[in-house]
Amino acid sequence: MQPINKLENLEEFEQVIKQYHPSDQSVDIFRAVKQVILVGPTASGRNTMINILVDTGRYCMIVSDTTRQKRVNNGALEVNGKEYWFKSEAEFLQGIKQGEYLEAAIIHQQQVSGAHINEYIKANKSGLITIKEIEPNGAEFYHELNPNLLSIFLLPPSFDIWMQRLRGRGQIEEEEIVRRLTSAVEEITTALNKDYYNFVINNEIHEASQVVDELVNGRTPDNSKQQKGRNHALQLIEDVQLFLQKT
Repeated sequence: MQPINKLENLEEFEQVIKQYHPSDQSVDIFRAVKQVILVGPTASGRNTMINILVDTGRYCMIVSDTTRQKRVNNGALEVNGKEYWFKSEAEFLQGIKQGEYLEAAIIHQQQVSGAHINEYIKANKSGLITIKEIEPNGAEFYHELNPNLLSIFLLPPSFDIWMQRLRGRGQIEEEEIVRRLTSAVEEITTALNKDYYNFVINNEIHEASQVVDELVNGRTPDNSKQQKGRNHALQLIEDVQLFLQKT
């Protein structure tokens, strides 16, 4: 049985996170690091892409801190510094109060997670490109900190393949699929209303990863491909809405 994590200092976390902003020093460090963030709906391939790019030896993944306890996954206990950096609530609170986190969020009122600036300090020293999976709201905040940040919005190649990938993750109740697709429509719509996303269609993960790598290394985005990506995003929204109407 997995340990149940309870947030003992919930009220204090709520107070300090409500108006949180990282320190000027943390923001300066963040802006100095070459980086890319990946945004996209469920089952779009973000984690697989991160693994492929990290395996090139030119990228490093940002590992977030969390207050939750380690869990057992596939028979093995999570490793500090791999899945997360596991911190006590007191350690996390101190870091927030000192402005050492780029962002921090309370999850299900049970844990707090966020990216500590130490991850970016290490990346800067190593010369590696940082890569991080992030949700649209988090991406917006990151862009406020660094308007020049490269942001990729990854899209599945078609609705049918998307559904195959989603259902291929194991037994998922229809109610959960509806919930995820409803969230996906909101995420894609949000991305279409922003001007900083580079849309990449994940027809084949290695080819899509190469496209991202080229963008990171200075290739100018192709306007025609970006328009194709935006049109594809609109089509996915339409396909999801049709599916939801029938459900």
